[in-house]
Amino acid sequence: MANPNARLSALNADLSAYHDYLAAERGMAKNTVLAYQRDLTKFREWVTTGTQPNYLAPSVRELTNYIGYLKEAGLAAASIARNLIATKMFYRFLRLEERVQQNTVELLSSPRLWERIPQVLSPESVEKLLLAPRNEDRFYLRDRAILETLYATGSRATEVVTLQLADVHLDSSFCKCTGKGNKQRIIPLGAPAISALRIYLHDLRPLLTQGSTENPWVFVSKGGRQLTREMLWILVKKYVRRAGLNAKVSPHTLRHSFATHLLAGGADLRTVQELLGHANIRTTQHYTHVDRTRLQSIHRQFHPRG
Repeated sequence: MANPNARLSALNADLSAYHDYLAAERGMAKNTVLAYQRDLTKFREWVTTGTQPNYLAPSVRELTNYIGYLKEAGLAAASIARNLIATKMFYRFLRLEERVQQNTVELLSSPRLWERIPQVLSPESVEKLLLAPRNEDRFYLRDRAILETLYATGSRATEVVTLQLADVHLDSSFCKCTGKGNKQRIIPLGAPAISALRIYLHDLRPLLTQGSTENPWVFVSKGGRQLTREMLWILVKKYVRRAGLNAKVSPHTLRHSFATHLLAGGADLRTVQELLGHANIRTTQHYTHVDRTRLQSIHRQFHPRG
């Protein structure tokens, strides 16, 4: 397949067939299929550069060059790993269709997803952030309740903005979160979060919703509409700046901090997995690495022979 035009034409046909396969036979959602399409864009670019003479018979060396291509394109370790996963799935499809004789791509090992350790706030920094909303802030009761909920539950930003009144049970000290794949989980609420939520729901939310009893959302905007992920991100960033914290701190940082602080306090891994809503405990185990790094740092700082 030396002819570049023939190579590109064949690749486009295979990619089109693969996307149809994901949607029709695998029953994947439209957004999931689009995500795989985006991740395979770099692979298509790499093949069309001419450095890969025959994508149907790649060698390990050629595929290693693909990793180098992704690095030179400025992709982070997590993005490179995701691109390789998409490429592996594509080649599995080609093997299924008997377009390739062997799945050389399976010999590749993905760059470690967790070379970049998730950012975690110290308990003291979390406290600064939670206290950042002030009385003079127009919606400080709502904002304080949001920050408390993020840290108290370890929920994703989407889970917090989609929280409904029927999901919150303050008298019983828990809330029900709906995570990825519409999987629901029960998460306990501590006293500070319960207090912040109770005050917000009683004193401010009725004003924002103008007394409407049909609005199901816990957190709403000044016009009574459901808060969006973007709005949540903006308000968290506002209080991050005010608290003088690292500018990279985001809503997800509070989720990382929630998990790490639980493990550091002695919680078992299975419990943290359930609270986070992870399908695979290997995902939760990443937080043990984060805490281990913190312990190593403390050891180096304070041990005489550290």
